[in-house]
Amino acid sequence: MGIKIYQPRSPGRRGMTGYDFEELTKKKPEKSLTQPLRRAAARNNHGWITTRHQGGGHKRRYRLVDFKRLKIDVPAKVTAIEYDPNRTARIALIQYIDGSRAYIIAPIGLNVGDQVLASAKADIKPGNALPLSAIPTGTTIHNIELRPGKGAQVARGAGVGATLVAKLGQYCQVRMPSGEVRQILSNCMASIGQVGNTDNENISIGKAGRNRWKGIRPSVRGTHMNPVDHPMGGGEGVGKGHHPVTPWGQPCKGFKTRNNKRTDAQIVKRRK
Repeated sequence: MGIKIYQPRSPGRRGMTGYDFEELTKKKPEKSLTQPLRRAAARNNHGWITTRHQGGGHKRRYRLVDFKRLKIDVPAKVTAIEYDPNRTARIALIQYIDGSRAYIIAPIGLNVGDQVLASAKADIKPGNALPLSAIPTGTTIHNIELRPGKGAQVARGAGVGATLVAKLGQYCQVRMPSGEVRQILSNCMASIGQVGNTDNENISIGKAGRNRWKGIRPSVRGTHMNPVDHPMGGGEGVGKGHHPVTPWGQPCKGFKTRNNKRTDAQIVKRRK
């Protein structure tokens, strides 16, 4: 994985960087593992905007990534590393010995021709999936389940990885990419290694239009709105003395919004 630097032949190209895609081995996705992705532009069934700053963007098909790894003790071979427009990580196409295929998140060190396995007896090498109870402490992991059988929910983005810190009975302590230490059931599955495409954080967008390709619309600051549109709007010149809030009056800097008492007991150490 490398970064491509563009020549500054236009203002948009100046300072822009992109991927060189040298790690990809297949251009077109496996059609049987894709499905149409309908764009709702963040509207609900009434047509109301439920999430701002979304809409437009390039047409995509969704890749059906296997986050559950339910084929236990069935080895598979990596046949291709592909690009996925729906996520920052790369995906690996694997083929099981029974002929079925699936997509998984491609970690660092997983190459075409490698063999992967989902099993409690699998080796500790990138791409293999094991229960947390079968993984040695100190191992870097990704694609972590929070509930057995639900599928991976944690550590799925480019370049991230969690660390298995300790094992305490039916629970394991995992240090999340944010620094938070959390208790997770020992029979939850996790994949070995750190997610690939680590240079994703070094990409410079370069121009506003590139975000529009991704379906990200412009964001207007509240201080530049009218008083009827935002609590921080209005005033002659730059309005000072406002507490930063959302358009609906919710404090948005330093205000704790977590309200999930059901999982509070699972957090051993906060990220801050």
